[in-house]
Amino acid sequence: MIPMPSGVRVWLAAGTTDMRKGMNGLALQVQQALERDPHGGDLYIFRGRRGDLVKCLWHDDTGMSLYVKRLERGRFVWPQAREGVVVTGANPRAKTNRLPIYITKRTKKAA
Repeated sequence: MIPMPSGVRVWLAAGTTDMRKGMNGLALQVQQALERDPHGGDLYIFRGRRGDLVKCLWHDDTGMSLYVKRLERGRFVWPQAREGVVVTGANPRAKTNRLPIYITKRTKKAA
């Protein structure tokens, strides 16, 4: 589990991402395609074309971190890509606190 302070925003990069990219390549994608600051403390999540791999990019006070999760079976459920930014909040009826998710505009497809 990633220990995150309260108030961290989670951004899902809509569309697919080239999973060959590392920490610097994904940080550059956050800056150029998503027009956000990768050093701002938000968590950015990218999904590969097959849907079984996600990479999470996060910068805290000590530096940048890259987390990778691959599913052996199944795929990560991902929202449909849309224009602009869609913001979804936590369900007020949920028994646990969940992070709000921010869905960004579509990024370029992997070649």
